[in-house]
Amino acid sequence: MSNSRRSVVLSLILSAAAGVAGPAHAQGSEGAIKIGVITDLNGPLASATGRGSVEAARMAAEEFGNAINGRPIEILSADHQNKPDIGVAIVRRWFDVEHVNVAADIANSAVGFAIVELARPRNKIVLVGAGSSDFTGKACAPTSIHWTWDTYSSATGSVKAVFGPGADKWFFISSDFAFGHALERDAIAAVEKLGGTVVGHIRAPFGTADFSSFLLQAQQSKASVIAFGTGGADTVNILKQAAEFHLAKPGVRVMPLQLMIDEVKAIGLELGQGNFSLMAFHHERSPEAKAWSLRFFDRVKAMPTAIQAGTYSAVRHYLQAVKDSGTDEPLAVVAKMRATPVNDMFTTGGYLREDGRMVHDMYLTQIKTPAESTGPWDLVKIVKTVRGEDVFRPLADSECPLVKR
Repeated sequence: MSNSRRSVVLSLILSAAAGVAGPAHAQGSEGAIKIGVITDLNGPLASATGRGSVEAARMAAEEFGNAINGRPIEILSADHQNKPDIGVAIVRRWFDVEHVNVAADIANSAVGFAIVELARPRNKIVLVGAGSSDFTGKACAPTSIHWTWDTYSSATGSVKAVFGPGADKWFFISSDFAFGHALERDAIAAVEKLGGTVVGHIRAPFGTADFSSFLLQAQQSKASVIAFGTGGADTVNILKQAAEFHLAKPGVRVMPLQLMIDEVKAIGLELGQGNFSLMAFHHERSPEAKAWSLRFFDRVKAMPTAIQAGTYSAVRHYLQAVKDSGTDEPLAVVAKMRATPVNDMFTTGGYLREDGRMVHDMYLTQIKTPAESTGPWDLVKIVKTVRGEDVFRPLADSECPLVKR
């Protein structure tokens, strides 16, 4: 048996073993409402998603007493290992054999695209936590919902936050996979729309440990802004190595195009201080968010990332729609989700568009200085709240074929 085949088989076995919510096993009882959290449990995105996303989904189920109208709610989980073939093999079994209703979290865009295409002919619901804005563009599907954030919002918000005189010549280092490509593309479009110049861009393999050659090219580019279209461990590594190279200096700004709270924690305030980032969630955005985040912390021993908080919110909204509509038929549930405003600890006044985008406010944040911080998770401050309508791609510009013209 080949190594890749062995990995798929092992993942399927582990998915059945790991997909447990309390004492109920993956096969569950007849009529169970099943949600499969397909995530990165051990790789570079595990801190931002992983076990925390599984716990977030369980927290959502617990709010309903782990049952709706007498039907048990089951939360399954499995590791896609950031490989589309493994993710699809697991979710295909979930859909076709174990009768799972929903695939949630995902986080890796390449894996997400493969799962959306698997779900499309089956009319299965996918709650996407991955970043590429193409999930609500050319890859949109009737039962695919993009909840937390996307590359368009992060890129546009981040570019607007720093663009101006002396910050109008940009160089990009991006991860060479679907997410990095989309983040780079959307950021370049934002720079050019504002009248700036892109002096160069380069892509590094996903999971790169040594960015030195890429940073040297950026250093030689004469750019006034060197931007990183990376995520997870890649963002942590590249920011640390950029500091070692003394890349930031008078006349040159270094900035990540997106940041999660776990990445800020790993980078540290000494190296990260002053950087701006647009975040989809902050644990102190409201009293409700803070209370929920503290309960999450008790279970995970870390504050929730935006993806983890978004997984909770999306699963909760799905379950509420099942309860209110009295059915788990996918198109009926999605229609109910669209008809119901999103008001929870994640957002207030959020709403679901016909292209699958959940529109909600986001938060322009700045990493604090060590002197400003009052505790281990007091890492960023909210500079301003940004309306969702001002930061997500306008529906009129969407490439989604579901949008009525």
